[in-house]
Amino acid sequence: MTSPRVICLGEILFDLLADQPGRSIDQVTSWTAYPGGAPANVACALTKLGTPAAFIGCVGEDTAGNTLVELLQETGVDWSGVQRHSIAPTRAVYVVRSIAGDRQFAGFGDRSTTEFADTRLRADLLPVDLFDSAEFLVLGTLEMAYPESYNAILKALELADHHNLKILVDVNWRPMFWSNPADALPIIQDLVKRIDFLKLSVEEAEMLFGTRDPGAIAHRSDSLEGVLVTDGGEGCAYCLSNNEGKLSAFAMDVEDTTGAGDSFVAGFLHQVCQKGVHALGDADTAHAMVTYASAVGALTTTRAGAIAAQPTGAEVEAFLYLNRLESVNQG
Repeated sequence: MTSPRVICLGEILFDLLADQPGRSIDQVTSWTAYPGGAPANVACALTKLGTPAAFIGCVGEDTAGNTLVELLQETGVDWSGVQRHSIAPTRAVYVVRSIAGDRQFAGFGDRSTTEFADTRLRADLLPVDLFDSAEFLVLGTLEMAYPESYNAILKALELADHHNLKILVDVNWRPMFWSNPADALPIIQDLVKRIDFLKLSVEEAEMLFGTRDPGAIAHRSDSLEGVLVTDGGEGCAYCLSNNEGKLSAFAMDVEDTTGAGDSFVAGFLHQVCQKGVHALGDADTAHAMVTYASAVGALTTTRAGAIAAQPTGAEVEAFLYLNRLESVNQG
């Protein structure tokens, strides 16, 4: 297996998607399980696009955990960093959907958020050798809600600094993961001081920084080389090496938006791995790289699930080619 260029650390789980869109959790009569978890989504999407990636996380020694490990293996993700817990179960999250396909997380059934295996990720078992050849570390913030997995994140940050990896954080704010959501803000704000790239939704940007302007967020930081702010169907804005821009969203027949933001992150990192961080200094190239990321995210919304819906590199290139032809014909 090719050495991974991107390490994704955090949760892998099952999203239990409501089979009846438009209903509340009490009205849903059946659910379909889809593999997910933001860092795992990014690792799988990168691999499908053609960039070798690794996933680090913890699952239970149960059927769900076995299935998720098998998925990583089948997708081609380096899973040597996956830890197994003998007692704690693999996490499952209930997700209700609107008629338009937008999703809302609806809890963990009859379990507390602290009971699941992903919260038990151990710092002393992190595969240090993965950091030798990698170029990027991707983190979310959910596992910072739990002491043991938070320590593992701190250890990964140290390893990334030691091996000169660039660090990207997707905030992925989910208050139900936190026993006390108010504790999260200072922890996340401290994390931002240690990273190179930040991806967040408009709601997360306003919550953390009081603005949705990626340039304003970037200029407040001494470390950030890039900020990406996504707004679902309204598109996205970015500030990359002081190049700022906005993109409209691609018009799609949306079935399910789960994992679209994670695919966006994967598309962006795939482009950076192909063209180099220095390429972000060119305004046209930066714009093209974000356009590619937007296409990967858009294509993920056309099918149900997160990992199951991710496009291949060939599908993205074909989509962008047809989109350019259509633009030329309309022009």
